[in-house]
Amino acid sequence: MNENFVINIGRQLGSGGHEVGLLLAAALNIDFYDKELIEMASEKSGLAKGLFEKMDEKTGRSMIHGIFSMHSGVNNEVYAGNYLCNETLFKIQSDVIRELAEKKSCLFVGRCADYILRDNERVVNVFIAADPSDRVKRVMQKQGLTAEKAEELIEKTDKKRSGYYNFYSNKVWGAAESYHLCINTSALGIEGTVNLVRHFVEEKLKLKAG
Repeated sequence: MNENFVINIGRQLGSGGHEVGLLLAAALNIDFYDKELIEMASEKSGLAKGLFEKMDEKTGRSMIHGIFSMHSGVNNEVYAGNYLCNETLFKIQSDVIRELAEKKSCLFVGRCADYILRDNERVVNVFIAADPSDRVKRVMQKQGLTAEKAEELIEKTDKKRSGYYNFYSNKVWGAAESYHLCINTSALGIEGTVNLVRHFVEEKLKLKAG
């Protein structure tokens, strides 16, 4: 029996979801993947990293134009002529996520990993939110923005993430029924949130506390 397990984290911008994921992965001694998936998908496919960055957590109706193959091993399903659809890039990244989950226990941030791994029984899907004021403060501090610009970026990024998630999955981004656990980091802080999620994961998956 495969004892590997996976934690998937969805998050609002400025909620601290990335930090929660990093600390949780370290606490459970498992590998952490966020934007690292872009690099891995590029290496797997032989396609330019910039293509995956362009489509990262964006909806999939557009066609991306360009010269992108770094070697000739990419088949006709990947592109036709000089055009590559976002759905194909999503499939490549999905394959990377499945392969990692098959090999070892790990934590994924975003990128519909919960939907991609929907047939895996040993998963915990978590959504991280925070109070609007805390989100704005965190984005201002991390990106050096004014409050107005931070609010604009939050709105734009959340819209992009929700559109991506809703397009590729049959669920609703941020809705409680889409996850096993939803938590507001403003209530317990980052470390308190990590401790709560860790306890939830250990209980749900019947892990031995290490």
